[in-house]
Amino acid sequence: TQAAREVIDLKDGSTLYVFKDGKMAKEDRYGRATSLQSGEVLEASDSRKVTAVGNEVARLNSLLGDGHRR
Repeated sequence: TQAAREVIDLKDGSTLYVFKDGKMAKEDRYGRATSLQSGEVLEASDSRKVTAVGNEVARLNSLLGDGHRR
C-alpha cells in the first residue's frame, strides 16, 4: 500500500492525505475515508487553501484498514 507523501490537517477537523502521485483523499474527524470532489477547495488549519486532486477513497480506506493512523 502506498503511504501518503503529505498529511494536512483541515480547519473542519478532518485530514487530507496527499499521495506521491499527487492524488488526494480525505479522512473525516471520526477516522473514516470520505469522498472528495476533484477541484474542491479545502481550508487547512493554517488557513492555506488546497485544491483537491482525485478522490482516492479506496486507497485511503485500505491504509486506514491497515492501521495507518496519525
